Amino acid sequence: MIRGFDTNALIASCIVIPGVILGESLLTEADPHQPMDSTGGSTPQMASRESLRKSAMSDEWQYQIRINLNEGTAEAARRDPANHALKPVTDILTKHNAALKCQFDAFADYVAEAEKQGTEKFPLYKWTKATIENPAKKEKYVKTFTLRVGGEEVYAKEIADALESELQPLVGGGLVTQMAKFNTNPASNPQPPARFR
Repeated sequence: MIRGFDTNALIASCIVIPGVILGESLLTEADPHQPMDSTGGSTPQMASRESLRKSAMSDEWQYQIRINLNEGTAEAARRDPANHALKPVTDILTKHNAALKCQFDAFADYVAEAEKQGTEKFPLYKWTKATIENPAKKEKYVKTFTLRVGGEEVYAKEIADALESELQPLVGGGLVTQMAKFNTNPASNPQPPARFR
């Protein structure tokens, strides 16, 4: 762990974020910290990681829930997580000791910490920096929020399932526009494009 950043969790769980949640192909460099959604999916990248999947197979993957908020509410959530407009979401999160973290802000925090500590210690630095400097990706990720439980970015499947179940009725109702569940299975996670390695 590097000063507040668990690099493995970022690589594995943030990884939980790129393609499916935002409707973007993993092959289009969706996001440096996004695990693939738990429904799976097949890409050439995944096929090339088949051996990794077999050697790393486990029933102990951790999970992460991410939600997208509508534009106006997303900005309020970034400034004031206790904002009354978020009450339907925050009531559920409180029951699970969970909190929202804007994905764009998490990326920016990672870049800032890398620049402070030395970028060589942060394997996703170049990819993350390119992501936050891309206006189209910023527009997308300021509306995406990771649900952290007990301060952790990834957590047990039972916890993720419970959150997902309680939040599902809010999806599509105006406040929460999308929701996705990701896992830390290395075979489900995108790798940085060659130019960012």
